[in-house]
Amino acid sequence: MQLGAYLVQILNGFAEASSLFLVAVGLSLIFGVSRIVNFAHGSLYMLGIYVAYTIVSVWGHTPLGFWGSLICAALVVGVLGALVEILLLRRIYRAPEMFQLLATFALVLVFNDMALWLWGPDDLLGPLAPGLNGAVQIFNRYMPVYDLALIVIGPVVLLVLWLLLTRTRWGTLIRAATQDREMLGALGVNQAWLFTGVFALGAFLAGLGGALQIPRQPASLMLDMSVIGDAFVVVVVGGMGSIPGAYLAALIIAQLKALCIALGVVDIAGLSIAFPKLTLVVEFIFMAFVLVFKPWGLLGKPLAQVRHAAMPDMPLRAATRSFKWMAVVLLLVFLALPLLSGSLPYAAVLAQDMLVAVLFAVSLHFMMGLGGMTTFGHAAYFGIGAYAAALLFKSLGLGMMGSMLAAPLAAALAAVVFGWFCIRLTGVYLAMLTLAFAQIVWSIVYQWDDVTGGSNGIVGIWPEAWLSGDAYYYFVLAVVALAVVVVRRMAFAPFGYALRAVRDSALRADAIGIHVKGMQWSAFVVAGLLAGLAGALYVFSKGSTSPEVMTVGKSVDGLVMVLLGGIQTLFGPVAGAAAFTIMQDYFVGITEYWRALFGAVILLIVLVFPQGIAGFAAALMQRGRQS
Repeated sequence: MQLGAYLVQILNGFAEASSLFLVAVGLSLIFGVSRIVNFAHGSLYMLGIYVAYTIVSVWGHTPLGFWGSLICAALVVGVLGALVEILLLRRIYRAPEMFQLLATFALVLVFNDMALWLWGPDDLLGPLAPGLNGAVQIFNRYMPVYDLALIVIGPVVLLVLWLLLTRTRWGTLIRAATQDREMLGALGVNQAWLFTGVFALGAFLAGLGGALQIPRQPASLMLDMSVIGDAFVVVVVGGMGSIPGAYLAALIIAQLKALCIALGVVDIAGLSIAFPKLTLVVEFIFMAFVLVFKPWGLLGKPLAQVRHAAMPDMPLRAATRSFKWMAVVLLLVFLALPLLSGSLPYAAVLAQDMLVAVLFAVSLHFMMGLGGMTTFGHAAYFGIGAYAAALLFKSLGLGMMGSMLAAPLAAALAAVVFGWFCIRLTGVYLAMLTLAFAQIVWSIVYQWDDVTGGSNGIVGIWPEAWLSGDAYYYFVLAVVALAVVVVRRMAFAPFGYALRAVRDSALRADAIGIHVKGMQWSAFVVAGLLAGLAGALYVFSKGSTSPEVMTVGKSVDGLVMVLLGGIQTLFGPVAGAAAFTIMQDYFVGITEYWRALFGAVILLIVLVFPQGIAGFAAALMQRGRQS
């Protein structure tokens, strides 16, 4: 009986590995050639399911019609991918990778609302595959025949891709581009159309991976964000650009999940361990382990250096008199908002949310803008600060101010531990390791019902009586303003100069005696402390907290704020957080398709104002002074 359960779970693992491989291999191909971290890859997977649902409902009554519908759906998504590459990505290949990430995130918003408009908000479950709708008995368990077919499809696609990359001239060009795309261009190869072809192939594979899920899961608007994390994990664990590595990583991760389900609840020395709960986080634990000991992935190699580089960041300049006056006016406006509650009753509430967002964005900018360290998991420290404040206040009765002071220290302590591992990596590998740690923290919070309240969170955390009403608003304003001033002072202190030296050239900084890893670790901890403070302010402003405060989406919101404002200036995160909060609140109120509108604005900024709102304003002022 037990043997049958284990065998079925192993086979389920093989089927899941094929599904993971199909969605991840396209992402690996795209990154290997173009070096773009395509956040919209999950959206292409989602659209593959929706398009397949539409075509299958017309053609899929026979085996030929069903499988032809899946291929046709993948081709439609492949054509869409080619259009995206030609119309958008081709314009930003030489932009910093964070702006490329921002552009692809905007596509996520646009594609999500496009699916909402075309197919509606309800989940759509497609038909079973003709001829493959039964199950095979294994001991006393049953295995769907369609899952057995998926076990075969994954290796077949792997073989076809291997033949394509090793036995064709186009495949040779792709492999050459992954090694040195600038030299390939110097030899006369048309890189533009090579990139278009690779992106179309990657999109086709994502669409095929989605279409194949029609008999297994419903088409849902939530699929884009849920699958992209898994795809990133598979690509990074296997090695960026490695096709066999992607399959190996998908196989290991799928089998680890299957093993957790098969083990069930196990009693060890009187301690009950629910292994199925680990399915939410086991892939991130494995990714963190791989990145710490083998940073380039299981079958990956160090990324080839890209010869072209973006323009170096301009040196930070001290605040001019006009900037100081603008800051004073802005502060006075915020001070006056509660006094206008009669005519603008919602303004103070929105402003308080904006202030918390500003502090969160400033903390992220300290790490990214000044420290040059990319992160996809910064919301973990925001969430740790929020939960630490809530638990200390409600469970331990520490009091509001004591909780407010201790919460950032808890976030800083987590940053000390996680940062010790993270600073050993750079670029996308650093970003993915921060994501792994963030997902581990989220999983603990989400499933530890007795302490954190699980998915329900913690409620009933309100400011003390002396800070009730508008008093708490002024308290938040004072804390955020002080934090922004302190960060600005740090940027112009010796610590800030040394940190930017490490960001611009770690080798030169090390040569003049700067402890490179120590500086990066310190910046990591400072950023975590500030994010924890923002989380503590948040929980007392909302009266509750939940696991949503530390999801990937929250981290992406922080990235959008920083890049919207401009990563090259100290005022950028302030402007970006303010613009993000206002636009999101306004767009939600005017249309059901606010995500698409928001994404269109982000794309406009990326294409027209790549330096961000504050950077564009600074450039205008500089030209004005010169003229």
